[in-house]
Amino acid sequence: MIENVKLEVLQNIQLFSSLTEQELQQIADKIRIEEFGKNEIVLREEDTNEFMYIILDGQVKVVQATEDGKEILLAIHKTHDFFGEVSLLDGMTAPATVQASEDSFIAFISKKDFYALLSAQSKVLEKLLEILCARLRDSWKRIYLLTFKHASDRVKTLFLSLSFENGTRTPEGIVIDLKLTHQEIADMTGLTRESVTRVLDKLQKDGEITVLKNRRICLSQKFIKARME
Repeated sequence: MIENVKLEVLQNIQLFSSLTEQELQQIADKIRIEEFGKNEIVLREEDTNEFMYIILDGQVKVVQATEDGKEILLAIHKTHDFFGEVSLLDGMTAPATVQASEDSFIAFISKKDFYALLSAQSKVLEKLLEILCARLRDSWKRIYLLTFKHASDRVKTLFLSLSFENGTRTPEGIVIDLKLTHQEIADMTGLTRESVTRVLDKLQKDGEITVLKNRRICLSQKFIKARME
């Protein structure tokens, strides 16, 4: 990624959305950018408290290995998302690995520069607190969906939750702006891939969702109306 596009990209990052062009330039001067291929490891657990990461382009997934060797999908981050700030704040490593789910450009901000930024820019600190609160509420929603016994209820609740933060309204409904495989949906809902496939087939047959060619999911007006009632 060419250096002179950093400023333009940073303007689209929620954390920096309230900064002036001059303030953004100060951040741009302190970041470094690396390219990661699909399935390449971006971040291992032991490195999680050294940098904050910003996805300039691409998508990554955060996974955690269980004792029996299975993987739990904790989160998916897309273009303009950032992660790693919590570990910088408390100094603890996160028990998870971040892996590129497609070719991605990632910007790195060191712990030293991160703290200097928070000290110098109260607007960034306020925005960070706002974002962390939103993420906490999202975590509560994810825990809540695991209380459902029926697979269809878990998948529907997940889609509704994802649509709030990653949804784009269209005439056909709300498109979840994430590339989701059946396995990733299974990992987020605690279901098997086979169960997810059956649920998605039923939802499509009933006209509640449409799985688009780019693996994004469109929630129909019928789906939205049923969930809001």
